[in-house]
Amino acid sequence: MKIQELISRSHKTAVEHGWWDGEERSIGDQFSNFHAEVSEAWEEYRNGESLTEIRYEGKKPVGIPVELADVLIRIFDTCGRYAIPLEEALRVKLDYNETRPYRHGGKVA
Repeated sequence: MKIQELISRSHKTAVEHGWWDGEERSIGDQFSNFHAEVSEAWEEYRNGESLTEIRYEGKKPVGIPVELADVLIRIFDTCGRYAIPLEEALRVKLDYNETRPYRHGGKVA
């Protein structure tokens, strides 16, 4: 599946489930939601959960891979809402990164 298809599907689902009803959420709120999902993955890791295991609580999938998927879903939803050309930006950035020196010239992280 192409990234644009994932963006469309994520945003469509969010709209259908009411996440864009009512007062417009700020882009800052959206960025905070990305961070919240990363924090949930971090908490799973701190609790000793596997990096690769998808577990279930009833029918709900949980675990680090699921939280990382939530990060992408939130990003894709936001890109769908604001027509952010993520697929193009990803190609441009990957192409650029291939031209950079080893560790970008000495960065440590």
